[in-house]
Amino acid sequence: MGDRIREEATALLATLRAGGLMVATAESCTGGLIVGALTEIAGSSDVVDRGFVTYANEAKTEMLGVPAGLIGQHGAV
Repeated sequence: MGDRIREEATALLATLRAGGLMVATAESCTGGLIVGALTEIAGSSDVVDRGFVTYANEAKTEMLGVPAGLIGQHGAV
């Protein structure tokens, strides 16, 4: 991972910790890179809840609850 991405991910994790927050991601075209950048940092499990990579439209509707009509109308990206 590049230095800039590591710095931003570290800052995000610190902000989440400070606020007592957790994060979950839902990714498609990024293929899990966002949650991967976060979980590569030691100790991230205290604020990273889960990550979904839903590339297929069917997965977006089944796992994330995105209405099929919405995807049909606007596209998935």
